[in-house]
Order: sequence, then structure tokens, then C-alpha cells
Amino acid sequence: MHWGPLCRFLWLCPCLAYLQAMPIHRVQDDSRDLIKTIVTRINDTSHTQSVSSLQRIAGLDFIPGLQPVLSLSKMDETLAVYQQILTRLPPRNVVQILNDLENLRDLLYLLAVSKGCPFPHSSGLKTLESLDGVLEASRYSMEVVTLSRLQASLQDMLQQLDLGPRC
Repeated sequence: MHWGPLCRFLWLCPCLAYLQAMPIHRVQDDSRDLIKTIVTRINDTSHTQSVSSLQRIAGLDFIPGLQPVLSLSKMDETLAVYQQILTRLPPRNVVQILNDLENLRDLLYLLAVSKGCPFPHSSGLKTLESLDGVLEASRYSMEVVTLSRLQASLQDMLQQLDLGPRC
């Protein structure tokens, strides 16, 4: 008897039961609520109000801005980039935001699976060697711009979730 397929099936059963037990509208509602929570956390960081999310700052072009139409996989890719950048910032304001972003990515994954979308988890930016130099030169500016653009991206994602995002 082959134990490998049986073990894999038994391992997948709880995951499949969870997906079937969780209605898709509940996952979308949880995603919306989590986005609103993250935006509120960013608003509570008072210094993020001083920069427009559309403003371009030399050296910080790798931080994602607004994008016209976001698919579920593009949302995940964008959030992965923000996670990478935020992990390099001082943890005082971003630890809970990082945790929330990871949870949001997991919810987006559940949405994609429920729609039958191929959804490779994105790893973010390929190289961040230049980030260390930018971080040393302008840690405060990078934090402000990153949080401001993240807030705008999350609000855009919220609108996309209301419209029913595509794969």
C-alpha cells in the first residue's frame, strides 16, 4: 500500500474543510475589514499625512504607486513589495502593519483559490541592494513615502474588492 498519497490526502482534509466551511463573501468581508484596519493604523502614524501618495521622490521609485486595475495576484505582488520595504524600517510603527499585511495576503490567497485562480505567492522585489543606501540616507522620508503609498494602494484594493477582482 502506498502511504504517501494517503498522508497527503489526510494532510489536505483540514484545509479543504476550512475552505468549504468559510463562505467566499465572509473572506471578502474579512479582507475589506482588514484593509480598513491597516489604513486606520497608518492614519494613526501622524507623520504620514504630510506627503501625497502621487508625489515622486528621487531614489524612492521602487516603492509601488497606484495601479489602474489590480488582479488578486497583482494585489499580492504589491503587498509583498511593501512587506519587504517595511521590514527594513524601524519597527516602532510598522510591526502590526506587517502582521496585518501578511494576514491580508493569506485572505487574498483564499479568495484566489475559491475562484480557481492560479496564485503563486509573490516574493516582492528581486533585489533590494540599493535599498540599504536609500535607507541610511533618508530613513524618515522612506517611511513616510512607503506608508503613504501603501495607504493609497490599500484604498484602491478596497475599491477593487468591491468590484469583484479578477484573477
